[in-house]
Parts: sequence; C-alpha cells; structure tokens
Amino acid sequence: MKTHLLLDFKRIYVLSLNSVKQLNVVKSLYFLPAIFLYSCTTGTSKPAPPPPANLPVMTISNGEETVYQEYPASIEASANIEIRPQVEGILDRIFVDEGAKVKKGQALFKINDRPYQEQLNQAKANLLSARAALENASLEVEKKTRLVNNKVLTDFQLKTAISARNAAEANVQLAISAIESAKINVGYTLIRATSDGFIGRLQKKQGSLVSPSDAQPLTALSDVQDLHVYFSLGENDFIAFKNNTAGSNLQQKLNNLPPINLVLSDQSIYDQTGKIDMVDGQFDKNTGAITLRATFKNPEGVLRNGNTGRVRLQKKYDNTLLVPQMATLEMQDKIFVYTVNKENKVVQQPITVIGKSGSNYLVSNGLKEGDRIVYKGIDLLQDGQVITPQALPKDSIN
Repeated sequence: MKTHLLLDFKRIYVLSLNSVKQLNVVKSLYFLPAIFLYSCTTGTSKPAPPPPANLPVMTISNGEETVYQEYPASIEASANIEIRPQVEGILDRIFVDEGAKVKKGQALFKINDRPYQEQLNQAKANLLSARAALENASLEVEKKTRLVNNKVLTDFQLKTAISARNAAEANVQLAISAIESAKINVGYTLIRATSDGFIGRLQKKQGSLVSPSDAQPLTALSDVQDLHVYFSLGENDFIAFKNNTAGSNLQQKLNNLPPINLVLSDQSIYDQTGKIDMVDGQFDKNTGAITLRATFKNPEGVLRNGNTGRVRLQKKYDNTLLVPQMATLEMQDKIFVYTVNKENKVVQQPITVIGKSGSNYLVSNGLKEGDRIVYKGIDLLQDGQVITPQALPKDSIN
C-alpha cells in the first residue's frame, strides 16, 4: 500500500515540473515581440518631418473698382402744405376723401358763408350811403363857391365845405375797401387745393366749427411729383466727397456728381435715379454731420411723404488693390494677410483697408501689385512657415 502511494506522488511531481517548463516557454514566446519592439523604439532613428502644406495662393493685381456706400435717408414731398381755414365758421361740406389725388384749384372744403354774405351786403349798403354823402358834399361846395364869388360868403366857409367833401370821398373809399374785404372773406369760405398732390388725414368732420386759430390743420396736401431725399455725411466723408469730385466750387461739384440710387425699406432699388442738388450751410454741432438733399422723380406717386430708405453713393477707385476678405485675418482692430516670399515662406503682413466691394477689401497700403498671398487655410498658419503654393484659377476667386 505504501509503495503505491510513493509511485503516485512521483508521477504528480514529474507532471507538475513539466507544466512549469511549458509555461516558461510560453512566457518567453509572448515577450519576444515586445522585446523586439522595445529595441526598435529605443534606437537612434527619428521620424521624418511632415511635408509642407499645400495651400492655394493668389497674386495681387491693380484694377479699377466702383464702391457703393449707403446712408440712411428720409423722404419728403417737394411741397407738404397744411390746409387751414382763413375764416371761422361751420364746416358745411367736404368734397374730397382721405388719400385722394387732387389738382390745383380743386374745391376741398366749404364753410358756411351766410355771415360773410351779410357782411358783404352791409358793405355794399355803406358804399351807397357814402356816395350819397359825397354827392351832397359836392353840391354844397358848388353852392358856396358861387356865393363866395358873389362875395356873399367868406372863403373860410368854402374851405369848410371842401373839407367836408374830401371826407365824404374818403368814406366812399373806405366803403369800397370794406366790400373788397367782405368779398375776400366770402371767397375764403370755399377752400381750394393750392397745388397738385394727395390729401392726408381729415382732422375735422362735416359740421365741426373751424377757425384759423385751430391747433390742427384741416388736412395736409403733399405734392409728391418730385421727392426730396435728405441724408447726412460725416465730416471725413464730406471732405472726401469734395476732394474726389471735379469742379472749382461746390455748385460745379454738384453738377458733376453722377446720379444716385435710392434703396427702399424692403431692400429693393427705386426705379428712378436722383440727383444731389443741395448741401446744407453748416454742420450739425451735435452730430458732426452735414445734410445733403437729392431730388427724385415720382411720376406714379409710389412714394409718399414720410417714407424712409437709404441713398447709395458710388465712388470710383483707380489702380486699387483687391483682396478677398476670406484671405484676411483680423486681430486687435488690425487686418492681416499672409504673403508668400520666394522661398515659399509665409509672412504675416498688416494691410490698410479703404473700402469694401462685395466680398473684397480695397487696400491702399501693405501690399503691392505682384505680391502673393495665401487665399485659404490661414487659420493654422504661423509666421515663417513653409508651404507648397497651389495655383488658384482666376474664376475661383469670389
């Protein structure tokens, strides 16, 4: 029995020893690749640097460009007239409706004229009385003239009669003047349009008592055949306007200005062009701006007094440099581009922008004709970095 136990124990020991040897072999095979990789990474060789980035590059050239600048504007009728009564009375009739188009001389309102007709009748009666008094005074002068010639009366009495006749003549003239004044008042009871135009809101209704002292007018009449569009220029813009416009004086400069456009509130362009024809006599002390006026035709009456919009002025630049906005970088209120030198190194270059045309900047300083700049992909560039320039087709520049 003991002999069998010893044999079993030997077998177990031999099997365990063989298992350990096999495990060591496996471990050796597992760590061989790791040792190989470690030996490779700890060698003296270094990775190759990345190739230069391929970036599109464009060449700057001179050219002519027209730039448009817009300024807020207010639109006014060439004549915007308040219609007010000249006499007091009851508003008997209204001949027009709000918004109606009227002609010059057309009847608009009728005030009750009976009190003024009675004043006219009284003035006519006073004239008849004054003329009768004048006739009596003239007869008295004739009678006393004969008596003075016959030395029955003294000259003093004749002079008194002549003086009374002169007073009677003056009364006749006063009566005539009163008649004319009464006629004018009767005429004022019918209110007519003073020009062609459109009627505004009717502030008084039929039957209302109206008076020249009323705070509100009866209505407003707007003549919109011609429109006056007012806008303001800052001092710098006004100086540039004078310097860049041909002419020896302001009027000649206004005459030489090209037509301008009006941009309406819905961003559409008004179909009529206008002409700048007035410059205010002084700058506004509060805003530092000066007001200009442009006149536009309005044959269809599309625009009305009180409309708003923006005037669009054009300015032509000769031999200016155009740089796409997407090729620029703005930092600390300055604008930069990346120029490319002969060694294909990029250099960060500040530029001076004098205007915009679509998606391009107009540049006056910092670049010259023939310079190359990076067109796209400038966000990750560093000053002095080498790139591989990629030719850019002209028709791909926006």
